[in-house]
Amino acid sequence: MALGILGTKLGMTQLFDETGRAVPVTVVQAGLCTVTQLKTTTTDGYDAVQVGYGVTRERRLSKPERGHLQKVSAPWVKHLREYRLDNPTQYQVGQAITVDLFQPGQRIDVAGTSIGRGFAGFQRRHNFGRGPMGHGSKNHRQPGSIGAGTTPGRVYPGKRMAGQMGNHRVTIKDLSIFRIDPERNLILIRGSVPGKPGALVSVTPAKFVGAQG
Repeated sequence: MALGILGTKLGMTQLFDETGRAVPVTVVQAGLCTVTQLKTTTTDGYDAVQVGYGVTRERRLSKPERGHLQKVSAPWVKHLREYRLDNPTQYQVGQAITVDLFQPGQRIDVAGTSIGRGFAGFQRRHNFGRGPMGHGSKNHRQPGSIGAGTTPGRVYPGKRMAGQMGNHRVTIKDLSIFRIDPERNLILIRGSVPGKPGALVSVTPAKFVGAQG
């Protein structure tokens, strides 16, 4: 468990590494984030650090949000996010979190909301095969049978069918940082990350399960 940072996805470009190879990178405007609350096992039942990102106007916040931020003299922030930590007391309320939290080459996880693609059919959403395309066929892109009749006599929950595609929270694991620009608060991440340009993303140190070779 480690502290992360919130940012805005700006878009993608390509840069060249030391060997001259073109590397696709995603540019993320990360921070400045402000620590707005420290949660401990004694006071809240778990250990975490709450950070805020994105300045907004007071009237766009609810009354509880305004009271919460006023209590710690924090700026009017648009987004609040918690990160579980073993020792949250190493940070202070009002402390600024910048891209200096990371280093080039570090492995990271990036979470965001994927691009919404509306109502999609079986082929596009689940990569289903299509039906016969010959003359007289009436089963080009239909689902076909979705279950037995008498037993169980219903459709099991979770059956893959047509429906909303995208607009889900997605985490891309084990990416790497290509470059950091502390002066402009930019993190250049090798590869792609969820969301469209302007979307909110959360960058955290990679969480590995089990031994790493």
